[in-house]
Amino acid sequence: MLALCVAAIAAVGAAYALGAAEKASPARSAAPPALREPTAPRPGGAESGRAGSRPRSPVFPRVRYRESRAIGLPHAGSLVNGTRLPARGRHFATWDPILRRSPNRLWRRYGTDDLVRLLIGVQRAYARREPGELPMLIGDLSRPRGGDFGIRYGIVGHSTHQNGLDADVYYPRKDRRPRVPRTVAQVDRRLAQRLVDLFVAAGAETVLVGPNLALSGPSGVVVPYPNHDNHLHARIRAR
Repeated sequence: MLALCVAAIAAVGAAYALGAAEKASPARSAAPPALREPTAPRPGGAESGRAGSRPRSPVFPRVRYRESRAIGLPHAGSLVNGTRLPARGRHFATWDPILRRSPNRLWRRYGTDDLVRLLIGVQRAYARREPGELPMLIGDLSRPRGGDFGIRYGIVGHSTHQNGLDADVYYPRKDRRPRVPRTVAQVDRRLAQRLVDLFVAAGAETVLVGPNLALSGPSGVVVPYPNHDNHLHARIRAR
């Protein structure tokens, strides 16, 4: 009996020590905790298999605009009441540059309401101008409250994207694959120029483009910039 009591006390002590150690240990990742996001119904669901029924068109979530405010600068700022870009829409999809898959994680898809409205407007214009092409592929915006978006949030770090005014959009590929181009040779330059023109027409303050693609636009607005040969970087003015 005495031996059993001693063993029970030892087991309780070990469990207490393990719990204390877990509380004291630092988090393994600097990324924000996982956030839940409702998923949009996809075509070909359960109801599409019923006799006599027609496949339903996909239903995409609406944007919930929140009267956002950009604080500070794109390279040293924050975001108040950030508006979240949905994971996908009728004419756009999102891409996670760290996990290299679609969709992008939701904590990487926040911007001011003006930025999200501009992206929604451009993707609709792109679909009208280029019917039959793949949806526009959107990368990172900002974190939910903005702030540092550097290397500790993934292999690819951002020096800007801190106050909800910046967004990355990937150039379409010649082979029409819904993925990020890996080389300049894979970029469809005509469609890439179309995207640049649409962002300029929508009022983007700056559009950074790849220096090896020979993309053009108004001086001081369309700017060739290193490490942008697979995507453009659009920035809007704060208001």
